[in-house]
Amino acid sequence: MSVLDRAFRRPPATHAEAGVVAHRGVWIYHRAGCPICLRLTIGLGRRARDAHWVDIWAAPDAAAFVRSVNDGNETVPTVVVDGVARTNPPPAEVRAALG
Repeated sequence: MSVLDRAFRRPPATHAEAGVVAHRGVWIYHRAGCPICLRLTIGLGRRARDAHWVDIWAAPDAAAFVRSVNDGNETVPTVVVDGVARTNPPPAEVRAALG
C-alpha cells in the first residue's frame, strides 16, 4: 500500500470489481511513483476519496484495460467517468465529475 493509499484511504478496488463494461462513477487507474497521478491526487484534495482507485501494477487486467484505451500504452492516470475513458484529464474536470 502506497503512502497516498494510506493518506486518502483509497478503497481496495480491483479491476474485476470495476466490471470493464459497466463503470459507474469515477474510476482512476494509477500506479505508484507516477508524478502526474500525484498531481491529480493533490488537485482532487479530499474529493480523491470519492473515486474508485485501481493500481495497474497490482492488477494485470487493469493494466490491459488501460492499454486498450491508450493505443497500447500504460498511460496513467486514466480516468473513466460513467464508462468514458480520459487520459490525463485536468483535476478540475475530475472534481466536477465527482460532483
